[in-house]
Amino acid sequence: MPRSVLLPFLLGWSIGLVSCEKQQNQPPALSLRAGLAIHSNATITPGIYEIPGKDSLSPPLITIEGDGITVDFNGAEMRGVPDGRLPNSFTGLAVLVRNSKKVTIRNLRASGYKVALMAENVDSLLLEHCDFSYNYRQRLHSTREREDPADWLSYHGNEADEWLRYGAAVYLKGCSHATVRHLTVTGGQNGLMLTGCDNGLFYNNTIQFNSGVGIGLYRSSGNKVMHNRLDWNVRGYSHGFYSRGQDSAGILCYEQSSNNTFAFNSATHSGDGFFLWAGQSTMDTGEGGCNDNIIFGNDFSHAPTNGIEVTFSRNILANNRLEDCNYGVWGGYSFGTLITGNTIRENRYGIAIEHGQDNAIVRNYFAGDSIGVKLWERSRQPEDWGFSRAKNVDSRNYEIQHNYFVDVKIPLLIAGTDNVAINDDNQFYNFERLLIAEKPNRQFYLVKNDVCQPDNWGDAVSFKNKNRLSEPPLPEELKEWPKLARELAPVEGFEPQPIPGGMDAMLPEGHPRGRSFILVDEWGPYDFRRPSIWLRDIQDSLYTFLLLGPQGNWRLNGGQGFAEVNPKTGSFPATITARRDSAGEELKLALEFIGEESTGQFGEKWKRGATVPFSFYRFEKELDWDVRFYEYNESTHPLSNYEAFRQLKDKKPEAEEQVKELAYAWWDKPAPGIDADQFATFASASFDITPGKYKVAITSDDGLRFYADGQLVIGHWDIHEPATDEAVLELSGRHTFEIEHFDAGGFATLSFFMQRIEPDSIN
Repeated sequence: MPRSVLLPFLLGWSIGLVSCEKQQNQPPALSLRAGLAIHSNATITPGIYEIPGKDSLSPPLITIEGDGITVDFNGAEMRGVPDGRLPNSFTGLAVLVRNSKKVTIRNLRASGYKVALMAENVDSLLLEHCDFSYNYRQRLHSTREREDPADWLSYHGNEADEWLRYGAAVYLKGCSHATVRHLTVTGGQNGLMLTGCDNGLFYNNTIQFNSGVGIGLYRSSGNKVMHNRLDWNVRGYSHGFYSRGQDSAGILCYEQSSNNTFAFNSATHSGDGFFLWAGQSTMDTGEGGCNDNIIFGNDFSHAPTNGIEVTFSRNILANNRLEDCNYGVWGGYSFGTLITGNTIRENRYGIAIEHGQDNAIVRNYFAGDSIGVKLWERSRQPEDWGFSRAKNVDSRNYEIQHNYFVDVKIPLLIAGTDNVAINDDNQFYNFERLLIAEKPNRQFYLVKNDVCQPDNWGDAVSFKNKNRLSEPPLPEELKEWPKLARELAPVEGFEPQPIPGGMDAMLPEGHPRGRSFILVDEWGPYDFRRPSIWLRDIQDSLYTFLLLGPQGNWRLNGGQGFAEVNPKTGSFPATITARRDSAGEELKLALEFIGEESTGQFGEKWKRGATVPFSFYRFEKELDWDVRFYEYNESTHPLSNYEAFRQLKDKKPEAEEQVKELAYAWWDKPAPGIDADQFATFASASFDITPGKYKVAITSDDGLRFYADGQLVIGHWDIHEPATDEAVLELSGRHTFEIEHFDAGGFATLSFFMQRIEPDSIN
């Protein structure tokens, strides 16, 4: 063969060998299907895979098991339900990784499942660049005007994976040395949940606008949770009506989770920014806790309840931003805790600690809070707390030093707390009363501070000559609080270093901030990515609405029950008013938006320039309820002697009232003369109504029976936690509703809600 021919031939042959070798080393391309098991490296063929979730989490749809393997899903998307099904009906587990080491999962999208990905007993799992948005979430029953107790979450127990009843985007169990990065979760309930996971790294994740928890830890220690966006993980908030949070949180740290680092995260507008509880084992024995965690450099502002809650434990809280919360820090029963370098502004309470011991509050900046520092103890401890039986929980031993209090109404509210040293250059500016001490404080010291206002010392007047008094103007550096906060705390020895490549997780300038922008409907928090209308105020017959959404224009198309709607077109944000023009039961506004791309609350997409409808609907029907209360005993017990119990309503009630709505939540007696436990409630209402189909929702704790025109419609006749039962009724003309309810002990609730469904179209 001529040389001129041989060389190209040999070159082509050698390239072919290399190409063949590469093809042999590449993992096979797989298509996803229910029941697929992966045990070696694999790349998934891109596409949308509609694989319905199972009725339970077992069996999973996809199983991955093997050591040292990588599964690249290559952008493939698993969908568990067809369009139109609601998130509280989602079921099944999309992917299970188990009993393996050094497994990498990347580039997977999964929606419409109870749990998107679960890993059990996997060492050194790497999960990256996955999107598990729009999975399971509960339907919320709280409304604008009233909170529903059934919406409260409970994370206290997870020994048998109880957390899974709320679903999760990612649930890791027994996974040490895990790394999760660049995970996206929105439009769900819980994001990344860890149980029994140690020494992991969780960073650069975006888990926002969910109705439960952003990142949760249970019996998980030695982890780093850093540089994550965890904003608007919230429920249980209605601006101006209730601010409860219902145990939602940006970060949840529970039950013997210690030595973790939580740094440089943004968890604003969440039920609690950071929620730490020692755990039931600590409550029972007094031992252990969620101790020695470092909570550093985070933004936990705009929490309906607590920016940071740390209870029954010992921790470090440093250089955090805590603004516009009910409590900046709630530290009940905390001990040996350092609170330093934090910016604590515009809160109802800056720092509040009951029964704390040996805590230091040093070099913090308080500004505009109603109460700066509150320390106190209750008169007696709950009888079922082993913690307080095993430990001395007297409120005692505080160092409060080098703090700034600027425009704080009452800087110090301290009662029944021993050995408190408030000294060494605390500075107090522009207060109403310096100290209120409702109970004596033994060994109390208030010395060597700058009190830049000689009057209004309150209960601290005896210390006046032990402090420096002056009336200078507010120093300029105190007005520059962000800069000051960075300079306040010496943090040598525990300051975490940013992760290389760690993102700036803080809310960007110009993004809506403040609790007035926590807007929650029946599916969770609003995410500003779709056009929306929110009722803000009712004054007589004038209704005021807030309109929010992407950049573009909106216009009013029609309505019912309103006149004088102004304006009728505009751009976001906008405020419009509408005057009610009738006594009708239904109020409606129909609007449309044209502008930038928008995303619906269930993940649906509208392209730029598309017409996107949005609307307001409100059913206003008052019922005149006659409510009667009775006590019952063994002879009239609702479970063992129901007929005798029911006959109670034929007797004269022990208490009675007439109300326009049933919205009861009883922590104590339901009425004067009625015992707080073992009481009966009978309520009835007769009314006329427009023909149509109506949904009735009733929340109860404990037993409930609901009758419509003498027919039993709902029967939930047992002892239970707050639960909501629903029924759909065809109604027309005159009807009578009757409710039977009993409380067996503890908290009790009875709440009735009715709304018309399938309303007439708006012209």
